[in-house]
Amino acid sequence: MVKQQRAARTRQALIEAAAAVFAEEGFAAASLSTISRQAGVSNGALHFHFASKNALADAVEAQACERLARITATAPARPGPLLQRVIDATHTLMEALTADVVLRGAFALACEPARPRDGSPHLHWQHWLEGTLHRAERTGALARGIRAADTARTLVAATVGFAVLGADDPAWLGRPHMTALWNALLPGLAARQELPRLRSTGPHPPAPAPPHSRPQP
Repeated sequence: MVKQQRAARTRQALIEAAAAVFAEEGFAAASLSTISRQAGVSNGALHFHFASKNALADAVEAQACERLARITATAPARPGPLLQRVIDATHTLMEALTADVVLRGAFALACEPARPRDGSPHLHWQHWLEGTLHRAERTGALARGIRAADTARTLVAATVGFAVLGADDPAWLGRPHMTALWNALLPGLAARQELPRLRSTGPHPPAPAPPHSRPQP
């Protein structure tokens, strides 16, 4: 059991180190020795867990897809308009890209021309957006003439673009930039009756706790 736990920790350390190196240097320039050094393990330990750099990249993308699936899985449980769920999910994704090195690394890998597209988190994201927006289209939540598939591709391009820009300047992943995007998109995207129900700012941050009242003397 102890050996299994140690092996699992080593494997996870390698995935996180690889994601960080892929995000910073790109897939082609990343070396296995740099990844093993950043993970704090030997080259032999790396090759025990992963046969090649491609296998390591596959593991980064697979784990990122699992984490992205958790983001999209929580959106349908939220009450309110379907478009609000899409808005909230884009904000949540940007927050996750800020905090989660595996997601950042996988999004960087998905922009590499040499990498296959079938395991890309971009595809999972696009499929979820298309499905949710098709439902919004069927219920009349989109403006006349707006197609769900076109809107999904636009949002994928925008969010991937923010992820790429955020690699150099994390401010691109902040709430103000995503809010500004939705402020620009919503007037032409949403049906008129939907607009008053939508918040471009995404999920409201938790309200601050009230200050403790001072005891009376």
